[in-house]
Amino acid sequence: MAHPALEPIDLTGPMELTGRLVAASNASFLATVHTDQGDVTVIHKPIRGERELWDFPTHTLGLREVAAHQVSAAGGFDVVPFTCLTEGPYGMGSTQRWVGSTEAHRHVLADDSDLVDVVPVDDVPEGWHVVLHAEDEDGHLLAVAHADDPRLRRLAVFDALVNNADRKVGHLLPDGAQLFGCDHGISFHVEPKLRTVLWGWAGEPLDEAERSMVTAALDGLDDLADLLSEAEIAAIGDRATALLTDGLPEPREDAPAVPWPLW
Repeated sequence: MAHPALEPIDLTGPMELTGRLVAASNASFLATVHTDQGDVTVIHKPIRGERELWDFPTHTLGLREVAAHQVSAAGGFDVVPFTCLTEGPYGMGSTQRWVGSTEAHRHVLADDSDLVDVVPVDDVPEGWHVVLHAEDEDGHLLAVAHADDPRLRRLAVFDALVNNADRKVGHLLPDGAQLFGCDHGISFHVEPKLRTVLWGWAGEPLDEAERSMVTAALDGLDDLADLLSEAEIAAIGDRATALLTDGLPEPREDAPAVPWPLW
């Protein structure tokens, strides 16, 4: 049975803002949409509240949020909650079904150490993948590592396909057996921008299920024409070919490979 957050729903009804995610880089609001099927809790990001970036076109981050959901749905990745463009109190923006408790004021993992953690280098859990090494303020050697979890790997494949430049730990949203990702506004750049904490499978070939998802996602590219440029859509095809041929990408040496902050 599909997770409720994946189910499409008409979110064009009246929207009531109930809170703001103050730690977010762009204007992000917790809201309730009043629909014919009942009240739906969402995260709404008005386009007019987007911070300008030097490397992404202005006022396109909300479009990229919607495009990420559409690629996820078309490929059967099912890692992005239902997301669409709607009119809110501050104009048009992306609206995404909320995952998790509304008592928190931002998307956070209740216990992210089950999936990603910072541990002493000698205490990395068996089977986990080390992403990078670091030192604490006292000079102790640490490792940032993540579990060898198929849900994380599915997100890693998805991120490589959409060229996600910001896969932080705090953008992982577990809800029971389902693992979602959020905040895909800086994805789909034509240049390699992948920055992630999920490098554990770098260089590994895709399995048959992953190949099927990547291939299926390509069938939905025409539906992205109103969200992304022609060059950005073509780049998805190029990345898909690279994934099918070469497997998951390796970190780049000419640019940061992880987001900052990691959480």
